[in-house]
Amino acid sequence: MTREEAQKRLQELREQIHYHNYRYYVLDSPVISDAEYDALFRELVELEAQFPDLVTPDSPTQRVGAPPREELGTVAHRVPMLSLDNVMNEAELREFDARVKRFLDLPPETDIEYVAELKIDGLGVSLTYENGVLVTGATRGDGETGEEVTVNLRTIKSIPLRLRPEVVIPRLLEVRGEVFMSKQEFLRLNAERERTGEPLFANPRNAAAGSVRQLDPEVTARRRLDFIGYAHGACEGVTFPRHSEFLDYLRRAGFKASPHAQVCPQVDAVVAYWEEWQEKRHQLPYETDGIVVKVNEIARQAQLGTTAHGPRWAVAYKFPAEEARTKILDIKVQVGRTGALTPVAIMEPVFVAGTTVSRATLHNEDEIRRKDVRIGDAVIIHKAGDIIPEVVRVLTEERAGDEQPFIMPHICPVCGTPAVKPEGEAVWRCPNRTGCPAQLEARIKHFVSRAAMDIDHVGEALIAQLLEHHLVQDPADLYSLTLEDLLPLERMAEKSAQNVLEAIERSKRTTLPRLIHALGIRHVGERGAEILAAHFDSLEALAQARVEELSAIPEIGEKTAESIVSFFAQPETQQMLEKLRRAGVQAQVPPRPVAPEESPLAGKTLVFTGTLQRFTRQEASALAKQAGARVSSSVSRKTDYVVAGAEAGSKLEKARQLGVPVLSEEEFLALVKEEGP
Repeated sequence: MTREEAQKRLQELREQIHYHNYRYYVLDSPVISDAEYDALFRELVELEAQFPDLVTPDSPTQRVGAPPREELGTVAHRVPMLSLDNVMNEAELREFDARVKRFLDLPPETDIEYVAELKIDGLGVSLTYENGVLVTGATRGDGETGEEVTVNLRTIKSIPLRLRPEVVIPRLLEVRGEVFMSKQEFLRLNAERERTGEPLFANPRNAAAGSVRQLDPEVTARRRLDFIGYAHGACEGVTFPRHSEFLDYLRRAGFKASPHAQVCPQVDAVVAYWEEWQEKRHQLPYETDGIVVKVNEIARQAQLGTTAHGPRWAVAYKFPAEEARTKILDIKVQVGRTGALTPVAIMEPVFVAGTTVSRATLHNEDEIRRKDVRIGDAVIIHKAGDIIPEVVRVLTEERAGDEQPFIMPHICPVCGTPAVKPEGEAVWRCPNRTGCPAQLEARIKHFVSRAAMDIDHVGEALIAQLLEHHLVQDPADLYSLTLEDLLPLERMAEKSAQNVLEAIERSKRTTLPRLIHALGIRHVGERGAEILAAHFDSLEALAQARVEELSAIPEIGEKTAESIVSFFAQPETQQMLEKLRRAGVQAQVPPRPVAPEESPLAGKTLVFTGTLQRFTRQEASALAKQAGARVSSSVSRKTDYVVAGAEAGSKLEKARQLGVPVLSEEEFLALVKEEGP
């Protein structure tokens, strides 16, 4: 293919992929299969690898690719990102409407046309497009200057890298909107962090803000963020008579724009809109705390102008806080899988945000002190992110004097072992990993979970009985259970017992990532297990790794490396691994055979990156090793080939910078199959 032919084909591929991203991520209406999309993306990656000087900033391959940064820069907004004034009830909304009319010198009976939009609770950002191409992304910051987070925002699939050609392309356009995390993704992320012993995010808004401000864009990419546009800042080359027309423009340009936005001919319609969504908001997949009301006509917006704080033509009409009053009956301490001691408030049951709540996490000792929570206190609670029950504040004015301050126990409430609080951490932990029943129960629950060994029929009730009857001392003991062990247990018929044993037997053949994840190493979640499995041939090799080797692996930091080494150094870990080995638990990682010397890959070092279509990363690594190659997880000058799949990231970029040859999957397979001279 000539350079001119490549340039033309690259343009066609980018336009097609941008269109299909728009159909999938914005319209939720794909018109091609995943396989067809992947084929287009793979062709783009391969062609750009052949002609690296033709890679453009708006190419779909550039969504993830930037290396981690040491700090975030700053960006000055061309037009300030102002805050909105709040109104809390209908009377205040009608006063806003009257104020707009007075400022415009209109009779009180005049109807003002508004646009009402849901106020999504996320992180406000500004996207700058020059001649239709995304060039800068920044947080709101102080309204005048924000943090530059362009490479992170590029990872969000609902943010177009280039405006769609169906619209007038302005010379300059600042699109303002909200980056947010869905409730489902928030729960997934917190569950993952809980499994790895990391602090939980308080709500989806905090999770979204923390994700956008990451120094490593690959972390942001894994958080599955979304974006909705709702306003513009500087704009040159196109005008919009009404705000509703701008929202239509955003949708045609490739954005999600204020879903459920409604033009309201007068303030009464705004009230009706608020009442409707105040009732329906819990059905939404994201968190919202009110509606935003804007004067629709842009000329009237300009006439109304702004104050130092915010626009006179817009206001946020907040929903009443989903809060409830209850009483703290007790504070108990739960012990987690990693030994974390977590105080939990036991409360009088109360209905809030759609469910009855009787327990709420108090996070840690410092949080209890900060809020001054005492047993017997009357408190106001809400659901953080409409999901997690949380104590908002204590009604100290209602104290009778018999409330009891909570003293965080410095011994484990389950096994009595003195707790420890590592320097720099807020959480007390029980160090008795092997002898603490609570930790053991949590570890077994994790071991049998779907993301780990995926053992059906072993639920909480059965695990509790196994521990009560001293049938298991660690997760590996599950593989020693017999029919005679299970039949005496409560509600355990022979068929049920047989189902349990068959499920345990099936789990003996697993994958290395699942087995590593199942071990419950602190700071190692599903993603960490996958990274480690791609780097090591076996669990034995991982167990022998040193901190220096582990921390050199991309995405495995020093804290995680130290945790891994410490875990495998413990005698109880060695005992459990030996039990697993004797039980016949096998992680499916093909051994590395010696390849014939004539193999073109013999002695070569390969790095795999991106999403491979024909096989998993593990299978691809096995093929390479069978051909005599060494597989590495990082690109260096010693790398002979980089095999790039779909959405290849920073490794592909580094390969280009170093001049390392890049192979497509097909080219890799051709080398694997080549028999040599």
